[in-house]
Amino acid sequence: MKILHVTCSPRRENSESYRLSKNIIGFLLKSDPTATVIHRVVGDGALPHVDEHYAISQQSPADVSQEGSIARSEELIQELESADMVVIGTPMHNFTVPAALKVWIDHIARVRRTFNVGAAGKTSLLSDRPVFVAVSSGGIFSGERPRQPDFLTPYLKAVLGMIGLHDLAFFSVEGTAFGPEAVAVARSKTDLALHEYFFHQSHLAG
Repeated sequence: MKILHVTCSPRRENSESYRLSKNIIGFLLKSDPTATVIHRVVGDGALPHVDEHYAISQQSPADVSQEGSIARSEELIQELESADMVVIGTPMHNFTVPAALKVWIDHIARVRRTFNVGAAGKTSLLSDRPVFVAVSSGGIFSGERPRQPDFLTPYLKAVLGMIGLHDLAFFSVEGTAFGPEAVAVARSKTDLALHEYFFHQSHLAG
């Protein structure tokens, strides 16, 4: 089994989203200790934006060039295709995905490669696989009394679904801006949710 680990925070390994995503990978490795983890860092400017060659290729299949970011796009798509599971660690920036994650999505969501456009609209070209999304947020965006909107979750469901990834599971550590005690409480709550989720999954598999 191959696990693709995509990390987006500019704080890298010091971020809550990275910590949470590593916890998720820990549970996956318990079920398959022989699994291979592919690390793809896209935060802190690690991944360049799509360029002119890429933009031109989206208009006409005859103009597909292997120069510039098209080659990087193909590398990232093949990396995604080879993975049996995907774990995305991302902060929430201004109610939605950070720019770094959007850049990765721009590379992998490519017309005539991971989705098609026709009379019926957009149709996916990738096969589905489990995707775990580990989100950290300074504010509270879920539960009975959210204090801010959440455009990250519906956006990822829509754009990943467009290319064929529908089996999404979201976990979050929220309220990180409220100090160490709030972070500790949020971590405990999320750790419990992870244990319950994977305990349930193991019983379904059994």
